[in-house]
Amino acid sequence: MQKPNDIRAVLNAIESGSRFLVAAHARPDGDAIGSILACGMMLRQLGKHADMVSRDSVPILYRNLPSVEAIRITDRVDGDYDAVILLECDGIERTGLRGLQGRFTINIDHHFSGKNFADINWIENNACAVAAMVYELTLLAGVHITKEMATCLYTAVLTDTGSFCYAGIDARTFEVAADLVRRGADPVPIAQHLYFSNPASKMNLLGSALRNLRSEGRMAWMWVSYDDLVDAGAAEEDCEGLVNYAIGIAGVDVAVFLRELKDHRVRLSLRSKGEINVARVAECLGGGGHSHASGCTIDGPLATATESILGRLRTCLQTLVTEDALQ
Repeated sequence: MQKPNDIRAVLNAIESGSRFLVAAHARPDGDAIGSILACGMMLRQLGKHADMVSRDSVPILYRNLPSVEAIRITDRVDGDYDAVILLECDGIERTGLRGLQGRFTINIDHHFSGKNFADINWIENNACAVAAMVYELTLLAGVHITKEMATCLYTAVLTDTGSFCYAGIDARTFEVAADLVRRGADPVPIAQHLYFSNPASKMNLLGSALRNLRSEGRMAWMWVSYDDLVDAGAAEEDCEGLVNYAIGIAGVDVAVFLRELKDHRVRLSLRSKGEINVARVAECLGGGGHSHASGCTIDGPLATATESILGRLRTCLQTLVTEDALQ
């Protein structure tokens, strides 16, 4: 999976340094949290000092992960570090952290929208999750993957592959997952905690979103207003995964979930079953992600944002129709 020169540069930087900071993008998901923890554990096994930070709090679903309390919630980084390891970011701005400018940075990313912004860049678009890259790095560093590390990495892989549903899953994905299980990750309680432990607030918000569910040909969309979020007593993290109800409709190939923010901007979560690269759509709007799962934030109001993104998706679908007709 890895490009030898890129991963070797990461290993060399780790070997030569002693103090590291590990961070990921703002509004962290399962891949970000699980990978931060596993990377920090790897560094500490190597006898390094490793601080783990996040601009935003750890979502409830991931607060049972081993050593999660070691992640410090802050919006500013101080202190001396030999290198800052950034996971799943296309720039230091994506972390939401102040104080990173001018530091030596290592960029480890697997997104289609990944960019070579750091001093060392290791980008693998074919990796199923950044956790799979941390897994490879750990093995090459000669570090023993403990049960705690395996649990964090398996959780990250499971969530970032959409429970092994997204495009790009291959035999290597299952080889990594199987090895993590052999090393102590227990798949049943991990999955049950992630998918059978939703707060009532998320179910209330889902009800609002489903009332707003619409479809048009191969496209579906749903939305919630900021007032819907407040009325449901929901948090931002309760929106995670709601778009899957739209993409799950038979015959729908691309879907979007729109969430109105307090300042009336609109957060978009895009999903595709494979033919449309939604990462390209998100990147044009200042976001990014995977070809099958991406996101961005655009200006409101909600009705205007809805028409804007639907117009782009209609164009994408029409392009597919035209290409099919020419074949």
